[in-house]
Amino acid sequence: MNRPPEAAGKGRALPAVSRDRIERHLKYLEGVRHPVAAPAALERACSYIGDTLRALGYAVDLHGFADGGREYHNVVATRLGTRLPDKRVLVLAHFDTVAGSPGADDNASGVALLLELATLFSQWRPEKTLQFVGVNLEENSEEGPSGTGLRGSRALAGFAALQGWEMEGVLVLESVAFAGGSVRQGAPPGLPLQVPDTGDFLAVIANQLSQGLAMRFALAVESFDIPLPVVPLVVPGNGELIPDTRRSDHAPFWDAGYPAIMLTDTTNFRNPHYHQRSDTFDTLNLGFAVRVCEATAGFLLGLVCGEAEAPR
Repeated sequence: MNRPPEAAGKGRALPAVSRDRIERHLKYLEGVRHPVAAPAALERACSYIGDTLRALGYAVDLHGFADGGREYHNVVATRLGTRLPDKRVLVLAHFDTVAGSPGADDNASGVALLLELATLFSQWRPEKTLQFVGVNLEENSEEGPSGTGLRGSRALAGFAALQGWEMEGVLVLESVAFAGGSVRQGAPPGLPLQVPDTGDFLAVIANQLSQGLAMRFALAVESFDIPLPVVPLVVPGNGELIPDTRRSDHAPFWDAGYPAIMLTDTTNFRNPHYHQRSDTFDTLNLGFAVRVCEATAGFLLGLVCGEAEAPR
């Protein structure tokens, strides 16, 4: 059938995703990364993300924010657009964990894919500005002043609004490596659609403002013939009626009026290791993570590159 050019990537070949690089990032990051239980490991993860992105040629800045009387940082890597530099596309993944979990799926998997995508796009010239962001303090924390989580992304969304950033889309990678044909799938109460019983799909969570991004992602998967089941979910408003759809770094961008989608394996609705000491590398499905990375790369090609596709 005829497909929209943006879905098909205008005839481009999909960049080759490296399973080995994803595995190396995951193994380096695995371990408790928490502001109280493991602050040194949290800082090492921050440094690792920044160093990796700098080595790829990105301009890297640390976006600081205060929490509980201390300063923390988001890592923001930027490749300016060649034709439309004022229009931005952000790819986010949080790098902290809860106090008792090594966080392989939640969320070393998201960070590993973010770094692999940054590697792929270091060889492309985007028409729009592309930013890869490692986000700090996403997890809920009893030690924090509010205990609500999402502190790094809330600070970044507020900064973006104050600066008047023109956002074409925000893509959040949240736990993207637990899946399989024998995995049982659950769903939050009040969900307005029937989800499959088997946890072998990627969920794409959008609000009404972001519905177009979710549909473009699904079209990219189809157009590049990626064997990845995708279940889009568009929630009314900013997800207030289904709080489980707001449990990651896309929510502050929804609240600030920016289009944003979350890619997720649905965490505790399929993964028995969620926020447990057993959330380790050996529980993950790297083949699934690679397919998610391929799908995300195809989606980003259509969103940021336009006709400016020649490698650097």
